Amino acid sequence: MMQEKAYAKINLNLHVTGKREDGYHLLDSLVVFPDVGDYVTIMPVDSEHVDLVSLQMTGPFFGSLQHEDLKNNLIVKAAYQLATYADKDLPPVKLCLEKNLPVASGIGGGSSDAAATLRLLINYWDINISQQDLAQMALKLGADVPVCLTPVAQRMEGIGETLSFLPEMPQFGMVLVNHGEAVSTAEIFRKREAHFSGYIESITELNNFESLIGELSKLTNDLQPPACALNPKITTVLQAIEKLPLCRLSRMSGSGATCFGLFETAQQASYAADLLAQRYPWWIWGGEGNVK
Repeated sequence: MMQEKAYAKINLNLHVTGKREDGYHLLDSLVVFPDVGDYVTIMPVDSEHVDLVSLQMTGPFFGSLQHEDLKNNLIVKAAYQLATYADKDLPPVKLCLEKNLPVASGIGGGSSDAAATLRLLINYWDINISQQDLAQMALKLGADVPVCLTPVAQRMEGIGETLSFLPEMPQFGMVLVNHGEAVSTAEIFRKREAHFSGYIESITELNNFESLIGELSKLTNDLQPPACALNPKITTVLQAIEKLPLCRLSRMSGSGATCFGLFETAQQASYAADLLAQRYPWWIWGGEGNVK
């Protein structure tokens, strides 16, 4: 069997910088991938397997996906787009998604699943594809898929198509918390104030934790205020994270509702997550905040 980990995608900030004529919003965001995620695995195919791609799901959060039309699942879409690109006879695959991340929670779970599927099947099917063609394929699947193709610290601009690596990012700890109520991204954008943020100014040094916290303190998540207004429990989560020992920064990721806290070490984050889990029945994780 072959397997890929689909890491959670965390927006350390999210500036909404404009809006295109087609309705897509322009963003500027620093993105990292903590050491938690879903898993996509290629399973043995039985003799009666007729579809090129089939999907089964397990894990604590697969329940909310089990009634959806699989044709609309990003994993299945990614596999078929890659097969169309290959334009050759391919062996059927049975994919298994272990869904460990909350669904529709602002941490790119579905997008990361699709990106992991592309990485997995490119190797399994031995497909020769350029980075440019792969990036275009990923963008067609969703704005967050391109950044998830290479799960390392990046700056994401435009609608998600303009990416640059952040090689000097330090290791640090992170706590993730989701209170279990999904929020509507469309409603959050509608409730957002009309003004747009500026682009992130040139970031010269992020090579240690103190400089990272200093830079992030100057930045915002423009979607956090409208998300908190629509779902006040997000504010409760943020306040709970802020009170954790040694937490240096608390913020919502993406369009929510998952929130994060930053710590100097993974050990501090893991300890803080254990403390929080003793008080609240939320989905809580703590550990390494920046996979390299």
